[in-house]
Amino acid sequence: MVIRLVRRIAGTTAVCALGAALAACGSAQAPKSGSPAPARPAPTTKPAKPPTLPAGPGGAAPVFMNGPRTLGRTVALTFDADMTADQGPRAAAGEHFDNPALIATLRRLKVPATVFMTGRWADQYPDQARSLGRDPQFEVGNHSYSHYAFTGDCYGLPTVSADRMTSDVQRAYTALLRAGVPHPMPYFRFPGGCYDRQALRAVGRLGVTAVQWDVVSGDAFATDADAVTKQVLDGVKPGSVVVMHCTRSAAPTTEQVVRDVVPELRKRGFRFVKVSQLIGETPGHR
Repeated sequence: MVIRLVRRIAGTTAVCALGAALAACGSAQAPKSGSPAPARPAPTTKPAKPPTLPAGPGGAAPVFMNGPRTLGRTVALTFDADMTADQGPRAAAGEHFDNPALIATLRRLKVPATVFMTGRWADQYPDQARSLGRDPQFEVGNHSYSHYAFTGDCYGLPTVSADRMTSDVQRAYTALLRAGVPHPMPYFRFPGGCYDRQALRAVGRLGVTAVQWDVVSGDAFATDADAVTKQVLDGVKPGSVVVMHCTRSAAPTTEQVVRDVVPELRKRGFRFVKVSQLIGETPGHR
């Protein structure tokens, strides 16, 4: 299970930290008789378990599209960091599958966000993956390793075979941890948003919640930022999940869209949250 794997990593980190503390104590001079004992460091606490939705029939992964419509004007911006397993040569030739300006704008505007990252993207940009994973303003979800589709006929994407679906998601989590994302979330976004019962059962073995969206920004391959901005503003409702992209080459207008959308939605009374908060507000979550 993904959550169990994350806990194991977190536990290992805690043991290492404790070992370092004991080593430091051993090298320090012992207090004189009658002297007050040195204060003990406050115990560390594990991060809270992220909320998920209950599994469906036969252990199928549950599908989350949006939060409650009646619990305030909240909206989650999500960004897919796409990169397929065979795009390494294109990156080496100078194509940009990252978007540092977008992340800088989100930080400057203090907008929390959820990034769904492929393992291949984390392998290509480990420093950026680590920075996002360790920044409390963001949370990192799983977007498969290779961005291959989990069904046939999905926007022309190559497909991953049924017997490799679960291992592909596991491979992505391994890549995220290797890049330095300490607590990847138990949330999975299907490449292209394409899934069927077989795919839901395959990823359900890992205990993840499949996260879709109810607002399509249309930023993929778009060149008109104003049109994308209008589509987002027209679609957002309380509890909405907006899908955008974090790849300069495939979504060149997204940073400008964020600069336009964020102040307007705030003017309309919306508050930005991460996907985990919306799931945590959904009845029946665990």
